[in-house]
Amino acid sequence: MAVTLEHPERVIALEHGELSSRAAAEAYIEKICFKLGPPTLIGAELEWLTVQGECSPSGPLAAPRPQLTALADALGPYAPRSIAPDSPALSLPGGSRVTIEPGGQIELSSAPFAAAVQLCEGLSADARMLRDLLESRSIRTVSAAADADRRPKRVLRLPRYRAMEESFGGIGPFGKLMMCNTAATQVSVDAGADRAEVTARWNALYIIGPTLVAAFACSPELRGAPVGAWASQRMRSWLRLDYARTRPAAESWPDPVQGYARWALDVPLLCVRGPDGVDDDGEIGWAAPPGATFADWLSGALDDEIGRRPELGDLDYHLTTLFPPVRASGHLEIRYLDAQPDNDWTVPIHVFDALLSSPDIVAQASAVAAPIAGRWLDAARCGLADPEIRAVAVELLTLAAAHAASPAAAREIESAAERCRSGRTPTGELASQPADQHEDRP
Repeated sequence: MAVTLEHPERVIALEHGELSSRAAAEAYIEKICFKLGPPTLIGAELEWLTVQGECSPSGPLAAPRPQLTALADALGPYAPRSIAPDSPALSLPGGSRVTIEPGGQIELSSAPFAAAVQLCEGLSADARMLRDLLESRSIRTVSAAADADRRPKRVLRLPRYRAMEESFGGIGPFGKLMMCNTAATQVSVDAGADRAEVTARWNALYIIGPTLVAAFACSPELRGAPVGAWASQRMRSWLRLDYARTRPAAESWPDPVQGYARWALDVPLLCVRGPDGVDDDGEIGWAAPPGATFADWLSGALDDEIGRRPELGDLDYHLTTLFPPVRASGHLEIRYLDAQPDNDWTVPIHVFDALLSSPDIVAQASAVAAPIAGRWLDAARCGLADPEIRAVAVELLTLAAAHAASPAAAREIESAAERCRSGRTPTGELASQPADQHEDRP
């Protein structure tokens, strides 16, 4: 069900393909980014780093990145069109779609399921099939959230990623590191039945975010990152690559639906899709005017630079270039967790399923994590080495275990709570307090 809009006349024009004003654009974003209905579905995206060849004694990531032709050959009819334009791009039998990230990382995006246990079963089956397909061409997946061995290198040569690399490169090194050398575990959930429930669920996901970043942080090493000890170098990269794009003022929004729509229009353009044609490097140039926002483009301020006003397709594309910790895409994409070792990605799926299982539990989770709310940098830097964050992580996971959907899920979450209590990361390492550093302070 679509969001009920306070000004439905704004959407009438959009139904005819027009994008004539900021008010109409905001109404459109509210409609497509927050779809209302009883929250019943859950999905996930899993990412792995990839290597071509056999394991090396010097480390699992010492081998080179796979060639795109080898990936396409291994995946066959399941290959995404980004690497095989004529591929049917079929879903795997469990419903997951395969995509390739800029540095050769491979991702499974699940189908939505009505129960977390079904989601985990479907993803597990598809992950096994994916490994078998890749190993047929000596390509291996590595369950790591950050590449500690290889320099960042972009292998997927698409105009979107060229524009990203250039835009982020003007800010610092973290953009290319994020694009090429990190991997995440993402969980997606329904937005909510009505505006009030959307607000409660959205706010809860932001409030519990820093606590869960710390609880599941397992990327202390990232080749090419500036000096500094961090529990999650992956999250550090996201927080540092482009503040305007990755750090919305979500905690201050009384109405996230309206707040997200306004924020989205004021984020600088990452790229502007252009006509076919290639530059000297064989890539299409999609560069956007530096610092210009979508609202600027809509208002006519970029008529000379771009030569046209934006259409609905341009706005749809702009929304895919926003990377907040929680992104509104009709449902809510939770994007702030490190890729987990081995098959431990099932744990955060069960955690979110439990903590969002009822309005009452959503309220309880928000209250438990409130003392850590907003401490994204501390969580990414210190992780479980911070005593206050560790205590809240144990309490929050204990709450999740008590409301898990099954005894097996409860046992997984209880084990994670005990791990946090002992101050150990998902890889079993003892979390260590970094030396006093003042970089990255807001």
